[in-house]
Amino acid sequence: MTTVDADARSGAKARLDALQAALAAEHAAVYGYGVVGGRVGDDRENEAAAAHAAHRSRRDSLTRTVRDLGGKPAVAAVGYDLPFPVPDTAAATRLAAVLEERVAGVYSDLVRASEGPLRLEAAGALREAAVRAVRWRGSGVAFPGLAERAGRD
Repeated sequence: MTTVDADARSGAKARLDALQAALAAEHAAVYGYGVVGGRVGDDRENEAAAAHAAHRSRRDSLTRTVRDLGGKPAVAAVGYDLPFPVPDTAAATRLAAVLEERVAGVYSDLVRASEGPLRLEAAGALREAAVRAVRWRGSGVAFPGLAERAGRD
């Protein structure tokens, strides 16, 4: 095997790993928005429903992409641990922002690991998650998907 072949395999594995991480994050976001939608309040219920639908669509697209690249798509867990209790509207709003920040983080990894149409798709998903995070949080960050991850590694 040549160095070029080894590099190509390494890049394909990194791309598939990043896709699987994005898929896992989308599974978690779909679950999380089920909680958000039940507690967010009437004034933001439509926003939560739209985000839930967007994450389901991204999840389904990622599932197809992983299969197309020869992988076995990560499956959703039965349940997910939430980062904090969500007893009310304020906590549901905070949870929605956290979900979007986490999704933005994995899409930033996918942008780095991919190229071509997949990279463009990942960049679009990153942008959408960052915009939703700003709407939920009420403020933005300079580099969505990166700043939130500082100090976590």
